[in-house]
Parts: sequence; C-alpha cells; structure tokens
Amino acid sequence: MAQQERWGSRIGLVLAMAGNAVGLGNFIRFPAEAARNGGGAFLIPYFVALILMGLPLMWVEWAMGRRGGEFGQHSAPGIFQTFGRSGIWKYLGVLGLWSCMLIAAFYLYVETWCFAYAAYSFMGGFQNEAPTEFLNRLIGTTPNSVFAVSYWGLALFFGCIVLNIYILSRGLARGIEMVAKVAMPMLIVFAVVLAVRGLMITPDNDPKAQYSALTGLNFVWEPKLDKLTNPTVWLAAAGQIFFTLSIGMGAIHCYSSYLRRNDDIALTGATTAWTNEFCEVILAGTILIPISVAYLGLDKVQEMTQGGSGFDLGFMTLPTLFNDWGPFAPFAGFLWFGLLFLAAITSSLAIGQPFLAFLQSQFGMTRRRSAMVFGVLLLPLALLVATMDQNCFFNEYDFWAGTFALVVFAIIETILFAWVFGMDRGWEEITRGAELRVPRVFYYILKYITPVFIFIILLGSTFLPKGEVKVVGPDGSERIESRGWEPYVTAPFTGEPMPEWKWSPQGLIGKMLNVDLDDQVAAVTAEKAKATGDKLQELLEKERYLGDVYYYRSANRILMAALFAFLAFLVFIAWLRRGPEGSQA
Repeated sequence: MAQQERWGSRIGLVLAMAGNAVGLGNFIRFPAEAARNGGGAFLIPYFVALILMGLPLMWVEWAMGRRGGEFGQHSAPGIFQTFGRSGIWKYLGVLGLWSCMLIAAFYLYVETWCFAYAAYSFMGGFQNEAPTEFLNRLIGTTPNSVFAVSYWGLALFFGCIVLNIYILSRGLARGIEMVAKVAMPMLIVFAVVLAVRGLMITPDNDPKAQYSALTGLNFVWEPKLDKLTNPTVWLAAAGQIFFTLSIGMGAIHCYSSYLRRNDDIALTGATTAWTNEFCEVILAGTILIPISVAYLGLDKVQEMTQGGSGFDLGFMTLPTLFNDWGPFAPFAGFLWFGLLFLAAITSSLAIGQPFLAFLQSQFGMTRRRSAMVFGVLLLPLALLVATMDQNCFFNEYDFWAGTFALVVFAIIETILFAWVFGMDRGWEEITRGAELRVPRVFYYILKYITPVFIFIILLGSTFLPKGEVKVVGPDGSERIESRGWEPYVTAPFTGEPMPEWKWSPQGLIGKMLNVDLDDQVAAVTAEKAKATGDKLQELLEKERYLGDVYYYRSANRILMAALFAFLAFLVFIAWLRRGPEGSQA
C-alpha cells in the first residue's frame, strides 16, 4: 500500500476543506437562488436546512472519512465498506467516484472560462466586445449545430486540466494544501474589494445607476414571511446547501481520511462550514445582487435569475456593468473572474483527489502515476463537453452527477452511518477528540430528521411541476414563468386558477422525459405551419438540431451508465486482489 499521507497543518486542512466547499455555486448560484426566491425570505429556509441537514451531514462525512482512514481507505467505496458488513456498500460508494469524474469533466471547463474571462477583463476586452460574443468565440458555438469547437478554447481547457493534474500529483501538503493557503486568502481579499466598491454605487455618484446598491442588499437580507409557505423556496434552499458545502460526492470523506484517530472533527468541520457561509452569504450576497440591482432594477434581476443558475447575470451582465466604473473597470472584471477561478480550482482539486486516493489505496499506485491515470480517464469525458453543444453532455453531467447523485449519495451515507453502523457508535465517532461540544440534539436530528429532510428534497425535485403562471411586468408586458410547486399551494387561498400540470424540465421526471426538448420541438412545429422561405429553412435546421440533441443525450446516458459499471468493476478487481481489507472492524 502507498505510504500514508497527512495534512501539513490544521490551518491548511481547514483552508483546503473550505476551498472544496467554496466554489462557483457560492458566488453565482446562491445570489441567483436568493433573488429568484424572495431575497431575505430565502435565507430563513436556507439556515434551517443548514442546521437540520448541512451541519449534520458535514459531521457525518468528516467522521466517516476519519474512520475509513484508520483502515487505509481514502475513497467512498472503501470508506463505506468499513461502516457496513455487506459487500453491497462498496458498490454504493462507487457513486462518489462516478460523480466526481463527471463533475470534473464539466467543472474544469467552466474553470477555464473563469480564467479566460479574468485575463480578457484585465486587458479591457469587455469594453470593446460583448461577453456573449466572447463566450461564443471561447467555446465555438455554432447556431443549430450540436458541435461547438474552438481550438484556442480547447488549448486553454487542456492547460487547465494539466494544471490540476500537476497540483494533484504533488500530494496533499505540497499540492492541494499549498494552493489552498494562497488561493483562499486571495479570494476573500478580491471579494471584499468588490463588495466595498459595489456598495458605494448610488445615483448621485454614478449617473447610470437607477438605485443605490443598498436597495439590492436590503432585498437580500429583508425577510418576507409570506414566502415561507412556498415549498419551492424550501426545496431551492435545501438544494443550495448540497452545492455550497460540497456534500454528497465523497470529497469530504477523502480529505478527512488523512486525519489521525483522535484528531478533532467537530470544531474543524464547523469552522469549515462557517467559513463557507461567510464567503457565500456575506461576501457573495454583497456583490452580484446589489451591483446588478443598482443598474438594472430589482424586477429585471429577478427576471434574469428565473433559471436559478445565475450564469447570465455573473458572466454575461456583470462584465458590462463594470464598464461604468471608469478606469477601475478592467481591474474589477479581473477581480470578479479571478475570485471565481480561485474558487473553482480549489474545488476541482477536491473533486479529483478521491479518484487518486482510490488508485493509491486499492491498487498501490504512486501519487504521480495515479494523477496521470486520472487525467487519461478524464480526458475523453472532458473532450465531449468541450466539443459538443451544452445541451448534449455539459447539462447532462451537471444534472445527473452534480445534482441528482448528490442527494442520492447523501441518503445512502446517512442510512449507513445512523442506522446500519448505529447512531451510538456514530455519535462516538463525531465527538471523539472534539474541541467543540456538539449539542446532543444533533444525535436525534441526524438519526431522524436529516434522512427525512433529504428524502423530501428527493421527492420534491423528482415530481417537480412547471407551475406556469402569467406575470405582468412594470411596463405592462406579459411573460410566462415557471414557479414549481408555488401556484398549487397558493391557488386554494388566492382563488387563482390551478395551473395545468406539466413536468418541469428541472425535475427528475422532466429530465428523463426530455421535457425541454419536447417543448422546443412543439414550438418549432407550430412555427413551421405558417413559415415560408428562409424562415422555414431556419426552422428545419432547428428541428434537425433538436433531433441530434435527442440522440446525443441518449448516447450520453449510456456512457454514464458504462462509466459507473467500469468503476464498479475496478472496485470488484481491487477487492478481489486485496481481500476484504476494508471490511468493518
């Protein structure tokens, strides 16, 4: 077996764990979810989910990882096997390796975008070119084509992959920890500078501003209790906790597996969580929404965040708003995309580490060789993301591995820890060597409330409806918005008509049925009936494109299933070669 690695220092561990948690979702997804779900109203269910689900799962993953490390196990399959006698647990742990591989394939691509945007901003590029045009050049988007290839974009992507592989090959202390010690303080400094400058925006000192930035800040923090009856808000808040703490993918298990038996995990785990919350709620909540509201107004910002990702606001809109900051504009863009890049790379290193740990602990590979194998296996998955339209592979990896699998993994590990291993033994694992007294109430929260909480999230997102309602804008314009469960809950009390039931394309069933593509095909078919000439030809090309997307999505799902089977086979071979080394003691 490869020599046991250790973290170089406690502060390095905390910063690496915080770097794992603090990612693009903190600065892009959280502000968008807050804006879409009522601002301050979102924070109440958000913090409830943090207490009832986030913190308990954080401690569970730290405890499972530390105990797995005692048996020489540093990835989810082996760690799961140390908690359950049945051999099935190691195969359920494969979900952690699977999701990390697929998340890395698309996350590193977005990481490349952050680097390219930061460099282009610093050169003043967005003062002469719209961000949409730059992104199209970067990824090689071609209208109505499933292929999207940019050779210079591919070169940057390859360089980003090589950088990650190199850092991973250097090990925990000399690679991951060293980067975290530099990147996390820089990230916080960049964010503070932007937040302070953003809060200075008022119509008095900036003629292009419609409102003071404090208007947006008040929206983020002012609670509106009427929103608390909307289950969609609760689902969104709970879902954000999964993204923000990076739970449910095996990265925390892996990092904590390099601790010693009596090392504290209670205080260290809580410190990691609070560091993440500071970056997300305080820093991120003071940048994107206040600045955007100041220039665009609250209604426009809420309309732009209906998708929930915040990508358009963060990558398409903010660079143009920075242009109103005069000579500081290029530097502001560099700070914004620079902090996104730092957040992304600390997270991508955490995503890659579990697979390296698996190869080291189960196959005895050296650090460098395991990093090379990871890169070789990752490359074809990443190339599919980088050379195909986002509707084919990128979005599919994002949903199945980066959203759905996290919830399923969390349910599995909670049942394994609290019910199979036993909550009494689990509580002893959490509290052994603790430098923070964990309130006894978390014993019962973790055993009874957390699993139910996660299961409700899974059910709510599986059967998610569109909940389409007509919204009239300030200018009298009308648009259709998808509001999930909200209209079905409020209609009996408001007297409004119940919306027709349609599956949301963001829910599990809607994803499986390709509802988004069906809607687009229906729209194209309706337009074709009355189109002629060039317009008809354009619609025919759009129809062919949608047919291609159907095909490649199906191929992608077969590929993802094959990847899971391959990883499960590796686990089978590893246990066959090494025997039941990871079995429960």
